[in-house]
Amino acid sequence: MSSAIKKIRIGDLLVASGDISEDQLKMALAEQKESGLKLGRILIDNGFVGEERLLKFLSEQLGLPFVDLQDYPYDEELVARLPETYARRYRAMLLEEDEEGLLVGMADPIDIFAFDEICRQLGQPVRVAVVRESELLSVLDSAYRRTSDIVSFASELDGELSVDEFSLNTLSVSEEDNTPVARLLQSIFEDAVQIRASDVHIEPDEGVLRLRQRVDGVLQEQILNEKRIGSALVSRLKLMAGLDISEKRLPQDGRFDIKVKNKNIDVRLSTMPTAHGESVVMRLADHSGEHTQLEAVGMPAAMLQRFKLLITRPNGLVLVTGPTGSGKTTTLYGALNNLNSAEKKIITVEDPVEYQLERINQVQVMPKIGLDFARVLRATLRQDPDILLVGEIRDPETAEIAMRAAMTGHLVLSTLHTNDAVSSALRLLDIGVEGYMVATAVRGIVAQRLIRRVCERCTQPVAADEHQQGWLQMTLGDSFDEAKQYARGKGCNYCNRTGYFGRVGVFEMLEVNGELADALRRNDAALFAQRAFAQPGYRPLVHAALDYAAQGRTSLEEVMALSGQEEDPLGIQLDGMEASADDVPAALERNLVAAQRAHKRGQSPGAAH
Repeated sequence: MSSAIKKIRIGDLLVASGDISEDQLKMALAEQKESGLKLGRILIDNGFVGEERLLKFLSEQLGLPFVDLQDYPYDEELVARLPETYARRYRAMLLEEDEEGLLVGMADPIDIFAFDEICRQLGQPVRVAVVRESELLSVLDSAYRRTSDIVSFASELDGELSVDEFSLNTLSVSEEDNTPVARLLQSIFEDAVQIRASDVHIEPDEGVLRLRQRVDGVLQEQILNEKRIGSALVSRLKLMAGLDISEKRLPQDGRFDIKVKNKNIDVRLSTMPTAHGESVVMRLADHSGEHTQLEAVGMPAAMLQRFKLLITRPNGLVLVTGPTGSGKTTTLYGALNNLNSAEKKIITVEDPVEYQLERINQVQVMPKIGLDFARVLRATLRQDPDILLVGEIRDPETAEIAMRAAMTGHLVLSTLHTNDAVSSALRLLDIGVEGYMVATAVRGIVAQRLIRRVCERCTQPVAADEHQQGWLQMTLGDSFDEAKQYARGKGCNYCNRTGYFGRVGVFEMLEVNGELADALRRNDAALFAQRAFAQPGYRPLVHAALDYAAQGRTSLEEVMALSGQEEDPLGIQLDGMEASADDVPAALERNLVAAQRAHKRGQSPGAAH
């Protein structure tokens, strides 16, 4: 028999205990009558009582154990015995099984209807424990992963496929499709959305098929033994993206939209032929929520104010730089949202158009038909724009057109793939733009990265080890504090045992003033770097990341990894290509100057760069 839940009047008991007042209870009951929400949730949301206090109060009144789920070692097979729909609907989770029956954690242990439904579903004696709702929901995302479904559907699909025949009927795309390949892909997407994956990789290997998902910038892997299903998955995805399923020798790119777990997901698909078959990478973007506001991109308040001043100037070029996946597009769309008004004509030239924005004319380049950045840019200048967004400056022609637009009364926003703000202006010189044009057009440059945020649920203070202390001393110089404590996540259910949850942006900003413009006109890279590092408001990325580490928002390991990205011997990233001989002297000279300046300040060269 299950242990029946006692019916108690939680509101009256909280008033009697002095936790809430009579007036607060009346207000909460009135709100409950209108909204239909649980009384406990209303009391917590209005700040009348803390969640921790309410749960411990319920535990005491009902004589139930209180379970902290943060580090609870749950069994995935046991958890799965309570269907996910019941677990989420009734805010419950199976915790353990012993000779007395099943222990179920409930966020609302006085919900008698939920208790009865759970008992009916499980068909065994049930005891209840009290758990935090916020912890429960995060653990459910980890506990009800789709990994077992993926394995099951992969095996089913493999059973339907034979070595010699492959039916296109299994690839038909419709909303009512219930074929194994459709269910497998749905499970893959659901799992990716559930763990906040930004990318999904499907990679054929010699004897297996690898599924990899990038979460907070780090790949997680699942291996499937059914290698043959890879071609079915790729063909299905090609159909969804409108690609040529018969072409397997050349890379293809496409996109499609899907709805997963009540979210509208935009999928950018890229295929590439490899030695063992076609590899697929899908970039997932959630378009369900509000468009990013500039205030939400993560810039420090002082830098945000300076950046807003830059983008409200009537003309000039503002660059946002960083590697792929560093959040450049998010920053630019935040800027566009800030600038978007009926008085401004805004045109964007993108590859691809990532978000649809009202009132903004967005053009997607199509190189296959000759609609490249340069051609579209020339056309946009005849469309009477006030503001132009160029998705990326990739070549001298695009750069020159963007510069001329910035010099002739237009505000131009764009991106570059460079390591830092200082090297961005020099990159424009490297690709052949005249120094006087760069000096006249460029108003400011923002460089950014995304680093992992330490999990707030399991963070703990740690001292820097010997290696880290040596690096800190070289980087910080006289400001190094040997006794300083930093943060590290020990790993919990909330962060899937990684110690990190989410990412935070790190920014550096360089405004091109008269001195810097003068150095650019002279094509003097060394002088430009020298004056840039001497700017009072300039703070390198690594130092900005160290500020976050000092605040406990990220770990020293993440900052040192960022520092490693910055230690490019040339200081200039050339879109994945080797630097040419012409690039080397200026880049080396610039780094030499940076090293000399750092030495004079008592810092390491890495600190100045």
